[in-house]
Order: sequence, then C-alpha cells, then structure tokens
Amino acid sequence: MTLPFLAIAGGLALLVWSADRFVAGAAATARHFGMPALLIGMVVVGFGTSAPEMVVSALAASQGNPGIALGNAYGSNITNIALILGLTALISPIVVHSQVLRRELPILALVTALAAWQLGDGAISRLDAVTLLAVFAFLMAWSIYQGMANRDDALGLEMEDEMAEQPLPLGRAVMWLVIGLVLLIVSSRILVWGAVEVARGFGVDDLVIGLTIVAIGTSLPELASSLIAVRKGEHDIALGNILGSNLFNTLAVVGIAGTIHPMTVGPEVLYRDVAVMAALTLSLFIIGYGLRGPGRINRFEGAVLLAVFFGYTAYLIATVFT
Repeated sequence: MTLPFLAIAGGLALLVWSADRFVAGAAATARHFGMPALLIGMVVVGFGTSAPEMVVSALAASQGNPGIALGNAYGSNITNIALILGLTALISPIVVHSQVLRRELPILALVTALAAWQLGDGAISRLDAVTLLAVFAFLMAWSIYQGMANRDDALGLEMEDEMAEQPLPLGRAVMWLVIGLVLLIVSSRILVWGAVEVARGFGVDDLVIGLTIVAIGTSLPELASSLIAVRKGEHDIALGNILGSNLFNTLAVVGIAGTIHPMTVGPEVLYRDVAVMAALTLSLFIIGYGLRGPGRINRFEGAVLLAVFFGYTAYLIATVFT
C-alpha cells in the first residue's frame, strides 16, 4: 500500500508543477499571437488551471472509475469556493471591480442549477454530457466576445500587468506549453492509479476519494495562483481563477467524462455534494455580485467559507469509518 500513497503524493506534486508551466506557456503563447489580456484571463488561464481536473477525470472515466471523475469535478468546485476563496479572503478581503466577472457570477449559478437538474434521475447520460459541452462551447464564444469588446475591464488590466512582469520569448513559451501538457497527462495517470489502488485497498468509495484527495490536489494550481494574485492586490484575477475553473469543471470536465463513460450516481451526490456546491455558489453570487457597487468578500465571510469546507470534509471522512 506504500506505493499507491507515493504515487498520489508524487503525482500531485508533478501535476501542480506541470499545470503551472502549462498555464504560463499557454498564456505567453496567446499573448505573442495578439490575444487580448482579458481573453487570456478568462479563457486561457481558466482552461489551464482546470486542465488537471479535465485530464484526471477523463482518464478516470476511460478506466471505468466514474466516481473519481465526478467527485473530482464537484469536489474541486467546493474546494475552489470554500477553501481557496475562503483562505484568500481571510488573508486579504476580495473586492470585485470587473464587470465581466459580475456577469459570470449569475451564469455560474445557472450552470450549477443545470448540473443539479441533470442528476435528478441519478445519472449523467451521454446526452446530458453533450448538453454540458454545448453550453460550454456557447459560453466560450460569449467569453471571446466579451474579451474583444471589453479590453479595458479591470480583469484585463490586471492580467496585462501580470504578464508584463514575467515575459516569455515565444520559443520558450511553446516549450513550456508542450512540456506542461505532456507532464499533466503523465502525472494524472500516476495520480489516478494511486487513488484507485488506495480506494480498493481500504474499501473506500472512489467517489469519496475523488471528492477529497483528488479534488484538493487538482485544485492546488488555483490555490497558488489566487494567493499570489491577492498578495499583489489583483483581486479580480483571484476571483476570476475560481469562476473560470468552476465553469470549466461543471461543464467541460463532467461533459468530457460523461461522454467517455456515462455515469450512474447515488442519491447522496445530489443531496450532499451538489447541494453543498450549489449553496456555496449561491453564497458567492450573493456576497460577490455587489448590487450597489463593487462586490466584496470580507474576512468574516472568508472564515465562514473555510468552516464550511472543513465541516464538509470532516463529514466525508466520517462516512468512511461508519
């Protein structure tokens, strides 16, 4: 059993490093080809930080472990809001200036409602998965339009400053893009193998493994980028990472996994996991939208989010031993 734990630890470490290199290479490459900074922040960085979830869930589904695939997607959403935004807001309250992000908040709430509705029959069919991917494609087209039409948005300005601090020549950017992508796939295979072996060895439901170890591990790139962003005062980037990642997870990650392997899920996924994810998403919309000015997530709200994360995780762990 030592080898699977080493595989999880090593796979996660390599996954986080390769995701960081992939995002840096992809963003710099896009910049060299003239993509607006706002569009890079919304699409390229959002895709890059969700690449670990995407690859891990696709591999898990293809190997007949849909619990890890679904748990990874929904667990990452819970981790992103409750742990990452909670911790980030506790360090420095987050002020939302970007109008684009304020428009994304209700969209994320609607997408979460769609995910809950699809699970009403206890399954993610291929038709459900294709629907999610179609909605994802529509939102990507909308994001491209927004990125082209709102170049002076606060998020775009922050991304412009961020990329100016770390310029990469085109050749090096492409190199890191390719190396990061290859190592993402390799590390994901190692991580999924280790997670499956641990689940089998201890008789733990692979859904719980996906919701905890795998979800937290694949969310580490978002944690690192959000903490770095908020320390620089780039609050819109910190929130944009989370919104973009959660949209990718709910639509693309589940959509790809469901297309590969339709999933039958137990009622606890809807009434426990999706319910927590939906409640957190709704709370993020309420506190982050800002009806009379910029939205704000203060330290008290960050502490509440953290408490929800630890309470939910403790409950999941408790179910393993009952």
